[in-house]
Amino acid sequence: MNSTDAGSGANRDVAPRVTKQRLAVSGALDELTDFVSAQELYRWLHDRGQKVSLATVYRILQSMADDGLVDVLRSNDGESVYRQCEVAEHHHHIVCRNCGKAVEIEAPSIEEWTRQIAAQHGFTQPGHTIEIFGLCAECSAALDAG
Repeated sequence: MNSTDAGSGANRDVAPRVTKQRLAVSGALDELTDFVSAQELYRWLHDRGQKVSLATVYRILQSMADDGLVDVLRSNDGESVYRQCEVAEHHHHIVCRNCGKAVEIEAPSIEEWTRQIAAQHGFTQPGHTIEIFGLCAECSAALDAG
């Protein structure tokens, strides 16, 4: 997610074909604010009458991830989850372990630390992915209440 790794897209200069399925997936991600799995997105689309196969949802999400249009996280069970982020430049997330709420954050001190550590070990052009997991205020309050 947001790593500086470019991925392995062979023809990255070629724009993806705009299909009604791709528009449906992109539109759904515009409406959804938290990370969602391909299967959750597939169900969401079908509940709204969109005709798109699960395989197509997976393929489109992977293409969007390769193009840097969505961020990808691994959920606690190892499943990839996706979110269309509002911040185009490099950023990180704080994600609620309970409800999945995600907040985008910038962390200049982490960026500087990454450059320093890389330089200390003779590395250049460092990339990294940092995600912070915890409980959001609402889930914490619910847990404290009982």
